[in-house]
Amino acid sequence: MIYLDNAATSFPKPESVYVAMDTFARTSIANPGRSGHRMALASERILDDTRHLLNRLFRGESPDRWIFTLNCTDALNMAIKGLVNPGDHVITSDLEHNSVSRPLRALEKAGVITLTRVASNDGYLDPAEVTAAITPKTRLVAITHAANVLGTLQPIEPIAAAVRAAGAFILIDAAQSAGVVDIDLARTPIDMLAFPGHKALFGPTGTGALYVGPRVTLRPWREGGTGGDSSTEVQPDALPFKMEGGTPNVAGIAGLKAGLEWVLERGVEPGRLHEVNLLQKVVDWVAAHADHWGILGAWDPDRHVGALSLRTPEGLAPSDIGAMLDTSFAVAIRPGLHCAPYIHKRMGTFPDGSLRLSPGPFNTEADIEVFLQALGAITEGML
Repeated sequence: MIYLDNAATSFPKPESVYVAMDTFARTSIANPGRSGHRMALASERILDDTRHLLNRLFRGESPDRWIFTLNCTDALNMAIKGLVNPGDHVITSDLEHNSVSRPLRALEKAGVITLTRVASNDGYLDPAEVTAAITPKTRLVAITHAANVLGTLQPIEPIAAAVRAAGAFILIDAAQSAGVVDIDLARTPIDMLAFPGHKALFGPTGTGALYVGPRVTLRPWREGGTGGDSSTEVQPDALPFKMEGGTPNVAGIAGLKAGLEWVLERGVEPGRLHEVNLLQKVVDWVAAHADHWGILGAWDPDRHVGALSLRTPEGLAPSDIGAMLDTSFAVAIRPGLHCAPYIHKRMGTFPDGSLRLSPGPFNTEADIEVFLQALGAITEGML
C-alpha cells in the first residue's frame, strides 16, 4: 500500500515509536501519580519528560502548561468550552475543521455566543479582515494554522498580535502544522495551541495536547482523579492536573515522546519541504491535465504544508476515485469533505468534496509517480 493520507494520521511511524511503546507496555506501564512503586514512578517520568519535550519544541512558558488530551478535537473543545462565557463574541473562519466549527456553531445556536465566520480568499485569511471583525465583546479568535483541506498556511503572527492588542484570546488549531512548521510560543502571542499527537509528531492515535498560556484560565470540563491531589472536593487549580482528570494514555504518550525526539533530531522544516516538493509534482501534473483536473486553493510552496486537494473531473465522484485507487492501485488517499464543509461550500465542491493527498516523510517520488499514473489510468478509462 502506498499511503498518502498523513493529514489524517501519519503512517508509518518511525521505528523508535513502535519500540518505545512496546517496551513501555511490557515493562513500565502503570498508573502515574497514583502509587509510589517504581512502575508508577516510571509512568510519571514519561509524562514529565514529554511535557519538557513539547515545551522545548514549541518554546512555551513552562512544561506544566502542556495538557495531555485524547486528540486535537478534545483539546479544541477543552479550550473553547473552558473559556467562553454567555454573551461573548467569537471569531472563526470558513477554513476550519468541524472540531472548531461544530462546538462554536452549537454555542451560537444555543444563544450562548455570537459568532463571526471570516471568509478566506483562495485558501488564505487576510489579517486585516480578521482584525476588522474584532468587537469590544470579542473574547476568542479560533482559527487554523494550516487548512486541513487545502494545506494553506495562515498568517497567524499578525492575527495573534492584533488579538492580543484588543485584549482577546487566540486559539490556534495546529493539527496540520505541529511538527512540520516552526511554532514559537515565545515569539508569537498565542494563548492556546491545540494539536494531535498522531499526525506530524508521529505518536499513536489517542494522543494530543493543549498549551494553556499564562493569560488564560480555563474551566475544567473533565473532572476526576488527578493522582497528586486526592483531598480537595473539586478539581485542583494547578496545571496540568486541573485539566487532566482520569488516567492518561501513558503508553500512547510514551510513543508520542519517541515521536517528538525523532522530530527534534530531524528538524521541523525538512519535513515540510520534503512533502511540499512531492506535492509540486502533483501540481505540475494537474497543470498539464487542466482540462479534467484542478487544485483547490492557491499553490504557494512557501506557504503550504503537505496536504493538497484535487478537483476531480466532472462525472467522477471523489469517493469513486478513492475506492478505485485503493482496490485497483493500492493507493490510500482521502476523498470527501474532510470534516470541513464550510470551505468546500466556498470552493464549490460541496457536497461531494475533493480528493486529498498528503504525503509523509517516508514517501518517495516513486510513490507519487504511481499515484499520478493511477489518476491517468482512471481518467482515461472513465472519461
